[in-house]
Amino acid sequence: MKKSIFSKYYLCCAFVAFFLLIGTLATSKTQDKHFKLSKNLEILAHVLQELDAYYVRNIDYDDLLQTAIHGMLQSLDPYTSFIPEEASASLKTLTTGVYAGIGAVIGTRQHKNLILMLYKDAPAYKGGLRVGDEIIQVNGEDVRHKPIDQVSGLLRGNPHTTVRVAIARYGLNKPLELVLTRDRVTLKDVTYFGQIKQGVGYIKLANFTTQAAEEVKVALKALNAIGAQKLILDLRGNPGGILEEAVKIVNLFLDKGLQVVETKSKLENLANTYKTQESAYDSQIPLVVLIDQGSASAAEIVAGVIQDYDRGILIGKETYGKGLVQAIRPLRHHAQLKITTAQYYIPSGRSIQKINYQQQRGTQQTTELTNEPKAVFKTKQGRIVYEGKGIDPDIAIEKLSISPITTSLLMQGLIFDYTTVFCAKHDTIAPAQDFRLSEAQYQDFVAWLADKEYPYAIEASFDQLLAQAQNEAYPQDIQAQIVALKAQVQHHKESDLQTYSEEIKLILQESIAGRYYFHEGAIEAMLAHDQAIQKACTLFDDMNQYQAMLRPS
Repeated sequence: MKKSIFSKYYLCCAFVAFFLLIGTLATSKTQDKHFKLSKNLEILAHVLQELDAYYVRNIDYDDLLQTAIHGMLQSLDPYTSFIPEEASASLKTLTTGVYAGIGAVIGTRQHKNLILMLYKDAPAYKGGLRVGDEIIQVNGEDVRHKPIDQVSGLLRGNPHTTVRVAIARYGLNKPLELVLTRDRVTLKDVTYFGQIKQGVGYIKLANFTTQAAEEVKVALKALNAIGAQKLILDLRGNPGGILEEAVKIVNLFLDKGLQVVETKSKLENLANTYKTQESAYDSQIPLVVLIDQGSASAAEIVAGVIQDYDRGILIGKETYGKGLVQAIRPLRHHAQLKITTAQYYIPSGRSIQKINYQQQRGTQQTTELTNEPKAVFKTKQGRIVYEGKGIDPDIAIEKLSISPITTSLLMQGLIFDYTTVFCAKHDTIAPAQDFRLSEAQYQDFVAWLADKEYPYAIEASFDQLLAQAQNEAYPQDIQAQIVALKAQVQHHKESDLQTYSEEIKLILQESIAGRYYFHEGAIEAMLAHDQAIQKACTLFDDMNQYQAMLRPS
């Protein structure tokens, strides 16, 4: 059969790619590796040729080959990834915290594309959008059934251009159309700072983009100006980011010339030792760092270095355990490759990498290093710390369990939906830190739930069990008992709304405060009952205990 031009083209491209690769690797790779590369590139080209000639349907080769690339990279580790040209804008936002658009977080809830969060002073809020609005049209195009990434793409655009948005809003009988002027939107790394109580400052650091260290420094200066003499740095849920920003943030609390992190790689030019470059902003302020399972990468560097130099106390939960460094490499046609290039080690000499990613023929297997004997290291003053499981806190906070009913209300989006109803009925509320949901308001919430579905997770198990019993013709009395058990769970829901009313109220208060006072309001509503923050304040009340914890037992 005659080969198609398309097949010949891909075969040619594969061979060209191979010879280019050979040229760059010839000095460091063995002939055996060259042969394996050549063989498999030939096979790939041949597979594409046969697919083009014989496959039953036309093939989208962009999609097919990107799937192949993603599959290849996923066999290495989760952080090595291919970034096509169309995703470059998202990558830039992750690293710089800056994008051009309307300044809103959108997501899908109950098959609706909704506004989930607004940034203060951004075009979306100034233009009249509100959290809870359903996006119906963008520039006249119906988006009710479009994927959320496509809707987001339509909303983004160059600064000073306009976009028409039609929304459905609770309490309005017909859609509302708004014209928004896009602008440059900067996402803050420090999402909140203030005093927890007199003399105790608090900084919430959410990310590590190019402005993280400067924002922390600005927050420190502001807290100093209002009399903060002790500091809580909250890194919970922080996924990390730029390594150099972590070094600069550590430098705010540690003097010049101290090692912060060492990266080790198979390439000498990628192995580096990072040290503090300037005098510390404040090397004496008593410091507590809050961590949890969501604290990763650069956040773990900051927490681990503070611990290794006995500079502060870590409170919370064991961190995520990501001790790998990625670099962005440019590819042709404006694509990019995010590739793991090194592993980092903090001053005690330990790595915090929790997972050992191992590739085995035909399988993808990972090994938790926590299952292996943990190497022992010591901090500057001799406290014992361990390698291979993230960063352990000095004071552990047990994970707060949430009741099944609260979990279900959150999962079904009913807390979010009722917040929308509440805001439609109330023009204002008390300041976030003072706002409390009254008993009458809570009972209004309970009444609103009367015709809503919020199944417990166990109910799905009852449904599966009943279906199995029916399929396998179990006796009717057994089936009746399953139905009765499910009904009993349903009955408990009514009493659970009262039993766990205080827990549900707290979550409602945070949600409502966040609507009126943005992200800062949700944090202020949370501060008073946050267990880790309360523990930090208690520790600061007894500075003898604080100092004793920084010495080896």
